[in-house]
Amino acid sequence: MKEKIINFFTDVYKEMSKVTWPTQKELQESTLVVLGVCGVIALFVYVVDTIVSQAIKGIF
Repeated sequence: MKEKIINFFTDVYKEMSKVTWPTQKELQESTLVVLGVCGVIALFVYVVDTIVSQAIKGIF
């Protein structure tokens, strides 16, 4: 059991050394893209919700 745990963490260490981590600038740019897309989706949902709400109020 101890050997399996050691092998697991050895493998994790090897795989983590292969990872290419983003630079701070890349991370900031990606964050802005994600926030922008979330804002656009939120705006879209708000507009659709408002239109549907008004349509339902008009029907009833």
